[in-house]
Amino acid sequence: MPPAVCPTCLALLASRPFKPAETPAMARKKAAVDFEQSLAELQTLVERLENGELSLEDSLTAFEQGIRLTRDCQGALAQAEQKVQILLERDGELEEAPFDADEPA
Repeated sequence: MPPAVCPTCLALLASRPFKPAETPAMARKKAAVDFEQSLAELQTLVERLENGELSLEDSLTAFEQGIRLTRDCQGALAQAEQKVQILLERDGELEEAPFDADEPA
C-alpha cells in the first residue's frame, strides 16, 4: 500500500506546473539568452535616461535597475571568462592562445 499523502500537499503539487529538469545545454543557452536580454534592457535604460524625459523618481528607479542589470552582465562575463580559462588550462598551467576573430572555431 502506498504511503498516504496529505490533501494540502496534493493540492499544492497540482497547482504548480510541471517543469522538466534543466540539462547543461539548456542552462548554457538560457545563460546566453539572459545575458543578451540583460544587455538589451540595459541599452534601452541608458537611452531613456539620456533622453532626459524621465522624472527624478523614474530616473532613480531606472538607474537602480541598470545597476542590477550591469551586475548580472558582469557576472555572466566573469563566468564565461572562467570557462575559457578552464578550457585553456593544460597540466595546471594556463596556456595563452592568440585570439583571431577571423579564424573559424
